[in-house]
Amino acid sequence: MKAAFYRFLVALSQRIGLWVFRVGAWGIASGYFLFFPGRVAVGIRFYGALYPERGGLYRLWCTWKQFHSFTHVFLDRFLLAGGQRITYTHEGWEYLEEAVNNETGGIILMSHVGNWEVASRILQERGRENPRIKLLLYLGKKYKEQIERTQKESLVRSGVRIIAVEQDGGSPMDLVEGVNFLKVGGLVSLTGDRRWHEDQRTVTVRFLGHDAFLPETPFIFALLSDSPLFIFFACRTGSQTYHFQVLPPIVVRAKDRRSRGDAIQRAAQFYADRLEETVRLHPDEWFHFEPFIGSDRYQSPSAGNDPQ
Repeated sequence: MKAAFYRFLVALSQRIGLWVFRVGAWGIASGYFLFFPGRVAVGIRFYGALYPERGGLYRLWCTWKQFHSFTHVFLDRFLLAGGQRITYTHEGWEYLEEAVNNETGGIILMSHVGNWEVASRILQERGRENPRIKLLLYLGKKYKEQIERTQKESLVRSGVRIIAVEQDGGSPMDLVEGVNFLKVGGLVSLTGDRRWHEDQRTVTVRFLGHDAFLPETPFIFALLSDSPLFIFFACRTGSQTYHFQVLPPIVVRAKDRRSRGDAIQRAAQFYADRLEETVRLHPDEWFHFEPFIGSDRYQSPSAGNDPQ
């Protein structure tokens, strides 16, 4: 969806009604499904791993639903920008509040299952109730992005602090800024299931019976800063309704440099297991449209990409 058309759709919906946005977004999702076979193939392969016992037509149907469920990300952003409320239930919120109140800070590990943008906005709203809550969000920067730029600008206006990491990996000062943010008790958020650039170091995990390659950065960040790592999921449960889940903190520690790889591997696999559980509960909300799973059978990290 191009930024100009998105703004046109928003303006038209404000004048005529929300149904215009719903119809327009449905048409765009259908167009992507029909005219971008590469992305459809990625979805079919993913749902084949999720439902190995089901046939090709079912996997195609799941991919169709995935594309159209993604329109809710844009719809709920539009509603939030227009001042409408998103209702939500939550569990584990006390873990974040404890980290903030104790000024230990924490790393929030978000994912592309559900709507991390809504979660970021709600966290920022909670920050108005509790001034100690401060959020710094790391996002990968894409060249020629349009909707993504609009998205980031909207988050900044809501009060979220953003560091956009360039495709070449960005500057080491980006991570230094995050560490300093943690030292004053802030919350730093990164995505755990997508790399910022192709050359980024990864850790191999088991996911849906396949290899998957997670970015190593969040786990190294937790290890070097000695900050707790919080796995955070934000899944849509109904119209303008979400459930937020924060898992108990993970501490990534190693007794010496040689054991760092094992500590990172354990933390990454724990995250992958929780991600798999959540995807099984919310299969239509897997909004990762790039290849994620690798070979058909999980291989030990020692056979391939073992972080040092």
